[in-house]
Amino acid sequence: MSGLGAPLVIAIVLSTTWACGYSLAGRGSFLPADIKRIGVPDFANRTTLFNLETQLTQKVRAEFIGRGRYDIVPESSGVDALLTGEVSGVSIVPESFTAQQLATRYSISMTARVELRDLRTNMVLWENPGLMFRQTYDAPNVGGNPLDPAAFFGQDMNALDRLSTEFARTIVSAILEAF
Repeated sequence: MSGLGAPLVIAIVLSTTWACGYSLAGRGSFLPADIKRIGVPDFANRTTLFNLETQLTQKVRAEFIGRGRYDIVPESSGVDALLTGEVSGVSIVPESFTAQQLATRYSISMTARVELRDLRTNMVLWENPGLMFRQTYDAPNVGGNPLDPAAFFGQDMNALDRLSTEFARTIVSAILEAF
């Protein structure tokens, strides 16, 4: 190529790749541009865990707010889109044991239904009717039945905090990044 040909080819290649639609992970959004205000009322809780819905809803709101693009409110009216959720189950299963057959690690699973609806068009923008979320945790010193979620989280509030934080990140990332 001549002296001018190589820079011209590079300029053409760069100009065509700049507009590919890439954004930094966690900063992009595939929601319609006219969605500005999102209502996130308290999730429904169909489990026996007291206040699980409050913890999850607060974490989801905080995760959206942390992304900085939307006005997040607890109301379900006067908003552009509405995020609703319902936690249908939480289970705890031992994963590893000591020589005395005491559990040392547990797998905690949570199932939920989550939907984001554009209220102006009444179209579902994102949904997962069978969201399954699973994490493993070291065994706390639990009196009573260690497989009872209320007893487990009563002894290990950090596990509930980590679980709800990761649950919120998963939901918000899936919504904003169209996964």
